[in-house]
Amino acid sequence: MEGSTKKQAKSDFVRRVIFIILGAALAGYALEAVLIPNSVIDGGVTGVSIMGNYLFNIPLGVLLFVLNLPFIYVGYKQVGKTFAIFSTIGIVALSASTVLMHGMEPILGEKDPLLVVLSGGVMLGVGIGIVLRNGGALDGSEVLAVLISRNIPFSVGDVILFINAFIFTGAGFIYGLESALYSAATYYIAKIVIDVIQVGLESSKSVQIISKNTREIGQALQDRLGRGVTYTAGTGGFSNEPVELIHCIITRMEENKVLTIVKEHDPSAFIVITDVAEVRGGSFKKRNIH
Repeated sequence: MEGSTKKQAKSDFVRRVIFIILGAALAGYALEAVLIPNSVIDGGVTGVSIMGNYLFNIPLGVLLFVLNLPFIYVGYKQVGKTFAIFSTIGIVALSASTVLMHGMEPILGEKDPLLVVLSGGVMLGVGIGIVLRNGGALDGSEVLAVLISRNIPFSVGDVILFINAFIFTGAGFIYGLESALYSAATYYIAKIVIDVIQVGLESSKSVQIISKNTREIGQALQDRLGRGVTYTAGTGGFSNEPVELIHCIITRMEENKVLTIVKEHDPSAFIVITDVAEVRGGSFKKRNIH
């Protein structure tokens, strides 16, 4: 049983890595074949990297990797080892993609600005969404926004919007107002696509777990995730036997980690994950487990 669980965990890890690499490659293609040749940039660290490449002629792949390194470390300390590993793989894959695809023929010309914004935003959003859905990230600004939002009365989306307002303003000085507006529109389209593929960063999730190993799972969630759990006694409707439920509130980025922990202790556990509109009071704030 233990060997089967390890084999399943390894298979799941390999599957996620493959999808993360594919998502990063698609995002890199959107940047090199659609957006950058038409002076349109993305937000966050990627946008800063593109402007750095334009101003100082430093390879985009190098800037993407170096500028994201501090955020990978912060993600490791605040979110967890698995998130840091998957994010590192995604960022390395994105950096490598921009290097390998640099100089390729643009698929759209300057005469089609609306098509550039639409196609580039969709491809970028799909690529980033695939990476996020598989437990990683391609841009350190996401991690930074999550951490900042914990200490101020604004959502993660508000923080990201504030950060990108400065980036697109800078793009206006470098590329011109028109390119800056196209960049903002591209980012907005990408964000919509990401939301379709993966629930937004600011959303909390309610997790309910029914298992024969509830105490072990609950302890693992507290020890490895830093989240508090609540145990509730119940009765099975079909079996009429006593059961115990675990209830826990997490963030979107912690969802894959929760599923991994539950599978390790009970692959047949019943799990329900629902979106939560708002969380107030209690001990929802993540406990420092490092």
